[in-house]
Amino acid sequence: MKKNHQGGSSIKMSKGNRALSIICYVVIGIFALLCLFPFVLMISSSFMTEREIVAEGYKLFPKELSLAAYKYLLDNPKKLIDAYKVTIFTTIVGTVLGLFTMSMAGYVLNRKDFKYRNFFSFFIYFTTLFSEGLVPAYILNVRYLHLKDSIWAMIIPGLISAWSIFLMRNFMKSIPDELYESANMDGAGAFTIYRKVFMPLAIPSLATVGLFLALGYWNQWYSASLYIDTPSKYPLQYYLQKMINQTSIEALTSQGHFIDVNTIPTQSVKMATAVLTTGPIILLYPFVQRYFVSGLTIGSVKG
Repeated sequence: MKKNHQGGSSIKMSKGNRALSIICYVVIGIFALLCLFPFVLMISSSFMTEREIVAEGYKLFPKELSLAAYKYLLDNPKKLIDAYKVTIFTTIVGTVLGLFTMSMAGYVLNRKDFKYRNFFSFFIYFTTLFSEGLVPAYILNVRYLHLKDSIWAMIIPGLISAWSIFLMRNFMKSIPDELYESANMDGAGAFTIYRKVFMPLAIPSLATVGLFLALGYWNQWYSASLYIDTPSKYPLQYYLQKMINQTSIEALTSQGHFIDVNTIPTQSVKMATAVLTTGPIILLYPFVQRYFVSGLTIGSVKG
């Protein structure tokens, strides 16, 4: 035993354990750098000149820094701002509605006094085994729900996830039944118990599911390619995808930008657009990270 300055004792690590810890830290550090490398390369490439990219490819340390790509994007920023507005709207509204719907579903499916909870649990689970298919989903959304060229076409299809419902239900099992019984004895109704008992205690699971929902809505572009025709309703990722697919000067200038066609940054603008689209959602993770592990763990081990 090795005594510390406060009179207590601490266990001294052996040389083998110390060497193992150093190896683990080195491996994790290398893995973290490998994960960070593409993002750093994306940022550095966005500041490269078009001439250097064409001649030498994307580089981590460019010879010359250039703001041409960002000037190109911000010279006529209306489309980019519209795309930001659409993505922020779909992310916030979709995440809030999804959390509200799936948390209520998890609350109901966990209640032992709900007679048909096993039937509905199997019904929800059954949907994870088979996909509805692209054509039936398109017909449903366009012909019956009338979501063609509507922002709701990017919100409603991804509103509910069976996996997230079961995560919520399993988290509910960690809340003692005595809380529900005492609230019920005090005259609280089902929705009051859900709002005042479940919601404050469900922050870890809400943060976990909310992170998945927010990432899904922020990164979606495929739904927009199917249902959205008006350019002002394009979400950010679909706008990015269209920018990446631009292959000619005529197509680029048709976006409304007035720049010198001899110096148009067709390659670096792709990286600059990626930087502008990934930056905001990265800021969300630190706020929910402390809830993420606990919410995911509780939801997975409670049977």
